[in-house]
Amino acid sequence: MSVGAGPTGRLAPSPTGAQHVGNARTYLLAWLSIRRAGGRVILRIEDIDSPRVKAWAVEQAIEDLQWLGLDWDEGPGQEMSSAPYVQTARLAHYRDALEQLKQANQIYPCTCSRADVAAAASAPHVGQEGPVYPGTCAHRTPADAEALTGQAFSWRFRTDSQTVSFVDLVAGQQPCQLATELGDFVICKQDGTPAYQLAVVHDDHTMGVTEVLRGDDLIPSTFRQLALYDFFGWQPPQFAHVPLVVGEDGRRLAKRHGDTRLQTLRSAGVSPETLVGYLAHSCGLQPDARPVAAADLIASFDLERLPRTALTLTAAEVARWMKAG
Repeated sequence: MSVGAGPTGRLAPSPTGAQHVGNARTYLLAWLSIRRAGGRVILRIEDIDSPRVKAWAVEQAIEDLQWLGLDWDEGPGQEMSSAPYVQTARLAHYRDALEQLKQANQIYPCTCSRADVAAAASAPHVGQEGPVYPGTCAHRTPADAEALTGQAFSWRFRTDSQTVSFVDLVAGQQPCQLATELGDFVICKQDGTPAYQLAVVHDDHTMGVTEVLRGDDLIPSTFRQLALYDFFGWQPPQFAHVPLVVGEDGRRLAKRHGDTRLQTLRSAGVSPETLVGYLAHSCGLQPDARPVAAADLIASFDLERLPRTALTLTAAEVARWMKAG
């Protein structure tokens, strides 16, 4: 597909399991938004969460994206300026960034476990994602790590009292008082693996990503990432957070809602146009769920038409796809 001087976006599957209908909806919207603007799409494999990564899931995710009719201009296997496109091949880059944070005393070694944080009597309150870190280890400096030999510790990023805000292309104005609502956050895990927040900010910056479209469950992560962009002096991308696909119980799509894996749909003979048509209708991109190819939605795509509420996927709808084949 021809690429102009438009924005740069990315498709960033995490190979911790099979991709499902909820993932497909977000990938489709991210791809359409960039292609509508004549931009460039990067495929990046976010396999930094190594204990949960499944070896087979990388190839399957790529096959799922191709089956949906989504393409990209850069990605794994290509030797272009943004390579490599797999996070575990970029660890040296993240460690350089981590060293900058240490030199600025912006991070500190933390020996607290999740249970410690949850149990801390001094924890100020429960924030957007659970107990806010109470600052137990915040008195430490990077130099204190040498004295922690034999103890497991992570590295936490120091937050301050300022309000971080951004204007989301879908969800609108989003403010957050980082220190009190989210607290100091882990930037490098106990096993030495850089955390998602650091890896994704570094990757998006160095790859020239200017638009990030993803699920609205990641809005809290955006505030953390903006704090990192500010520290490094990098220009953040524009963000668009779309509502998730949920099951009939209102919870995020998961195994408990039945088999919604793209691989299962493919194996059952469901056409990609059938799924794309359903997703397009759910996003207000066409008046009904008639089958349609992803490329045929580009010309009429408009973020303003997207609904602001979650999509409920029913078992009956999945059964209908299976029956139609």
